Amino acid sequence: MFLSPSTSLRAAVAFLILWFGLGGVAHFVFTDVEMRIVPPYIPWRRAVVLISGGLELLGAAGLLHPATRRWAAWGLFLLTVAVTPANVYMLQQANEFPGIPYGLLVARLPLQVALLALIAWVAVKSRR
Repeated sequence: MFLSPSTSLRAAVAFLILWFGLGGVAHFVFTDVEMRIVPPYIPWRRAVVLISGGLELLGAAGLLHPATRRWAAWGLFLLTVAVTPANVYMLQQANEFPGIPYGLLVARLPLQVALLALIAWVAVKSRR
């Protein structure tokens, strides 16, 4: 049985709020761990981690309100694209992340595409 469009949108928004809310908190709680996945060619790793975490939290908060949901979703879409180099770097340097199964590192890229599709769908469906 399929969910109604409004139920699907609510479920997608709830998932994204949790995803980016928890992810944003992780940037502040596990800053040193998060800094390890920032490619070395990106300067000011700590600032990048803290700023991106703050933007994730801001985006999650923006998703809560229908009036700001569309813009928050597009902002999170752009942020997700912007952090893609970290996923690529982790895959390229898999030996530096022995605690993460290689298959998971490979799966992150197609999962990120699916996440981008979900964010874009929420943005389009949230037009008001």
